[in-house]
Amino acid sequence: MTTVHTVIDSPLGELTAVATDGHLTGLYFDGHQRGHGQVELGDRVETGFEETARQLDEYFTGGRRHFELPLAPRGETFDRRVWSLLTEIDYGRTRTYGELARELGGTGFAQAVGAANGRNPIAVIVPCHRVIGADGSLTGYAGGLERKRFLLRLEEPAPTEAGRLF
Repeated sequence: MTTVHTVIDSPLGELTAVATDGHLTGLYFDGHQRGHGQVELGDRVETGFEETARQLDEYFTGGRRHFELPLAPRGETFDRRVWSLLTEIDYGRTRTYGELARELGGTGFAQAVGAANGRNPIAVIVPCHRVIGADGSLTGYAGGLERKRFLLRLEEPAPTEAGRLF
């Protein structure tokens, strides 16, 4: 297995992208609270992440709502189930920890869902920022709440002008 990484500029600061054998295994913000410190980054490369960078740029400029990249996040079975559910949350929508927990078998899993959400190794692309508290509040985000707020605002649907015919 060959693991490599690169740094991609974004409106939220530098993102460290990590791949193993051509599959994205990590995307971390600078200062990521549960960052890549424990993850093997491999050598830094300047090529091989062009598609990741292109799709991120399209996302940040409003032209992409869904990522189409080969992903291989590493984690426990429960964590991977949560991350899979995250990828099913539509652009511009949010879900609560409790809603995700019910899909996994019961509301008693809400804290475990929150913990798995916090361990998501592929920020932005696996959209853990779309998970909010039951009361609609923005709760913990490994990239920081300001970044979570930025991503949710980026995905907000444009307001429609009432009564406009054209």
